[in-house]
Amino acid sequence: MEVKRRGVRFLVGKLSSVSEQTRVEALCELRLMTKHDSESRPLIAEAGAIPYLADTLYSSSPASQENAAAILLNLSISSRESLMATRGLLDAFSDVLRHHDSTSSASAVQSSAATLHSLLMVDEYRPIIGSKRDIVYSLVDIIKKPNSHPRSIKDSLKALFGIALYPLNRNTMIQLGAIPPLFTLVVKDGRFGIVEDATAVIAQIAGCEDSEEAFGKVSGVRILVDVLDLATGSSTRTKENAVSALLNFVRYGGERVASDVRDVASGALDGIADVAENGSSKGKSKAVALLKVLIHGGSAGNLWSVSRFDSSLNQAS
Repeated sequence: MEVKRRGVRFLVGKLSSVSEQTRVEALCELRLMTKHDSESRPLIAEAGAIPYLADTLYSSSPASQENAAAILLNLSISSRESLMATRGLLDAFSDVLRHHDSTSSASAVQSSAATLHSLLMVDEYRPIIGSKRDIVYSLVDIIKKPNSHPRSIKDSLKALFGIALYPLNRNTMIQLGAIPPLFTLVVKDGRFGIVEDATAVIAQIAGCEDSEEAFGKVSGVRILVDVLDLATGSSTRTKENAVSALLNFVRYGGERVASDVRDVASGALDGIADVAENGSSKGKSKAVALLKVLIHGGSAGNLWSVSRFDSSLNQAS
């Protein structure tokens, strides 16, 4: 291990070289090392590489920027605390993301967004990263732009999901314009993985103060109801996310919002029942809860047939 530690220190020392070729060579070696040798990752962090890597994210050299971003992503697997403790690292990620459609390489954008997603797995980092409005704005801008690389969109959605897991971040995301592009992806993007990730973010954002107005502006409830229509062929995960979104929406908004949802959700009952019967254990419980809100929470004059969904409702037991 000591031999490996000395080798790591030697490579990290090269990152401060005045020779760009020397720095690039060191970056390439460190990238391979962090990819294939898990034991090397904490050693590289301990050797002081992270500040150099953060500075390299500003590089005008695509190769240097891409390698630095990839190394940071690999280090985030086991050295998240070291990354978060590095001053200016989040600002460097923000710079890469902000220039996603100009000077930043697609690979560096993807690795930066993926690293944020990795860091957001730690509960206490979610309010810190979510408070960086420039990061949130840039992630939203990536999913908004039609020329963004599919991988960049997917990694940005995963990062936005992690940010949305902290309740106080959700209103900020709405204020920074997250809702329209998320629903645009659901409606216009035919790639299952991206639609699934977009609905996962929507499900989290649905449970906040500003969601009612934001959903109303884009006919969000109608879109989620369409997703649950069995004729649309949505994946099970997408339908479960739509159920979760509607449940969070009515739970946060109360009976008035639930009443509005009932007005348009009759076409979704078969889809919700399908999730209650065939979804994951979590999906089943949420679908049953939503059915109870929509059916048993309705007025006595409700025309929906409760008995038709009794088998689904019995899933609660």
